[in-house]
Amino acid sequence: MALRTICVLTAWVLGVSVSSGFAEEPLNTLTEKERKAGWELLFNGKDYTGWMCNNGKEIASPIEDHAMVPYKSGGYLILHKEPVSDFILKCDVKMPKQCNSGIFFRVADPKDPVQTGFEMQVMTGDGTGYHDFGAVYDLAKPAINAASPSGEWTAVKIVCEGPHVQVIVNGKVTTEVDLSEFTEVGKRPDGTKHKFSKHGQPVADWPHKGYFGFQDHGHPVWYRNVKLLNLTKHPKPDAGK
Repeated sequence: MALRTICVLTAWVLGVSVSSGFAEEPLNTLTEKERKAGWELLFNGKDYTGWMCNNGKEIASPIEDHAMVPYKSGGYLILHKEPVSDFILKCDVKMPKQCNSGIFFRVADPKDPVQTGFEMQVMTGDGTGYHDFGAVYDLAKPAINAASPSGEWTAVKIVCEGPHVQVIVNGKVTTEVDLSEFTEVGKRPDGTKHKFSKHGQPVADWPHKGYFGFQDHGHPVWYRNVKLLNLTKHPKPDAGK
């Protein structure tokens, strides 16, 4: 049997990825450095233990290639069951040729995630607008679009400390926003309008604690290596690394 075939079969059994014939780090596991720093592995690569649909239903979509699939899950979001306030969340995401999804965080009411939580946009294309990849949806634009091409994995990191939110895509800081500056209902600091006004609270007054998860917006999308560092329990490392 050729060496390449042996590597691929071994990787398939162990749940690791293969690139150019060499196995990389195992998927959906913590490194020793991450364990020592206090990171939590939130997805085991096998099932949806610890997760639920935002409507309370069990998740109906299958695990595919050791990745979570929000598409046709039975809810608008796949949510982790434990709310969190200050944190660093990291994961990998892979998009098809056409994709519209999102990583929601600090969702105060799972039954109304759009108007009570924030979304990091997951979208195909190379734009840098309020609805492009890496944007804090409808609130803050990314300075650059650093997403990988469709069909390839993109590494995402979201850092939340109080009102400060930072998005890091493939190791590059793309978006930074201070939510305390959003003091008028339905308006950004520059006076332009955004969509979040249903409950009559300015974004600056929204809770800093809530649920996070992945959106089904009608397109297949895959998430893996979902890890969390709770900053209320552990010190913050260099977020860009």
